Amino acid sequence: MRAVVKWGVLTCLLLAGNSWATGKHLRLFESGKEGYPRYRIPSLVVMKSGALLAVCEGRADGGGLTGNVDLVCKRSTDNGRTWSALAQVADFGKDTVGNQAVLIDATTGVVWIAHTISPGDELEVAITRGETRRSTRVYVTHSRDEGKTWSPPLDITAKVKRPGWTWYGCGPGVGLQLKNGRLFFPCYHAEGEKGQTYRSHAIFSDDHGKTWQLGGSAGRLNGESQALQRRDGSIYLNARTSGKGPLAKSIVESRDNGQTWTAKKIDRALYDPPCQASLLKLPPADGRPRWIFCHPAGPGRRNLTIRLSVDEGRTWTGGSLLLRKGDSQYSSMALLSNGRMGVLYDCWEDNNYQIHFTTVASREVRQGVVGFRHGPFTK
Repeated sequence: MRAVVKWGVLTCLLLAGNSWATGKHLRLFESGKEGYPRYRIPSLVVMKSGALLAVCEGRADGGGLTGNVDLVCKRSTDNGRTWSALAQVADFGKDTVGNQAVLIDATTGVVWIAHTISPGDELEVAITRGETRRSTRVYVTHSRDEGKTWSPPLDITAKVKRPGWTWYGCGPGVGLQLKNGRLFFPCYHAEGEKGQTYRSHAIFSDDHGKTWQLGGSAGRLNGESQALQRRDGSIYLNARTSGKGPLAKSIVESRDNGQTWTAKKIDRALYDPPCQASLLKLPPADGRPRWIFCHPAGPGRRNLTIRLSVDEGRTWTGGSLLLRKGDSQYSSMALLSNGRMGVLYDCWEDNNYQIHFTTVASREVRQGVVGFRHGPFTK
């Protein structure tokens, strides 16, 4: 394990060649380059200085969520025009590091990543069924210099994972900081006989990451999840529906900062292939909130689409934008310092997974708009 990963000095100028050839979407993490045969699972955040941090899994064995997987990242200080070379966040040898969620503590500026480590010589299905000697463990790591160096990952499993839970995931995507300052990561886990039930839950810190706690469990057949906080303080959690559930998102809410959750509802307006999806809160317009939801609109994991809600996720009737035709899967969004939305997403392209970055003009995201302007970047 590498305790501290130092940032490379090389900056990659990703403006030449055919980087923007297909719809002005930059292939930011290209499988087979910079040391990894495959990249997956994007997280995108804007740090206190306005710099961008993109985090994903670097799959050294080139396959799925098993074997040698590391957490890796890139940074941009110009709203995505140029990016640093790839750097490692966490490497546990042959084990699987992944299922990450990233957040920024607005008070301290510290970047926090909650992630898991699973035995690399075991399959996810065997871990989920509780058939392995080692199970998934939960860690946090942080950076005090905006992703240039990283702390050694800290094992918080004893605080945030209950006996009987097998598989465990954080996010994936991003966490959030609540109005009361709480650092909040949406998570999920497998429980029950042979791990047949997936439920959402949250982990949080009320002391800027010194200690971590476990919130209440929510729903059933709830998998990968993302969350936002409403103006009234309640938390809206949008989860992938696992198992044989309907092809629509699972929704739960909390009115006590993640300690307990309401009964699960299915939002049939939000198609779920099933697949992870992302959320972003934009500044209000005309006094109305603006929430953005990004998901493959189908059929299957195809046609990445952005949708708008002007009532904090209660309905999604404010307009939409098709970001990418064809295969498109996990995504993460952030509001850039120039006012545009950054979107980081993975897709199957050229016989492998690739992770792309693009931007959307957030000033045009308002009720009734269905054709947003989008492109790689605008000063």
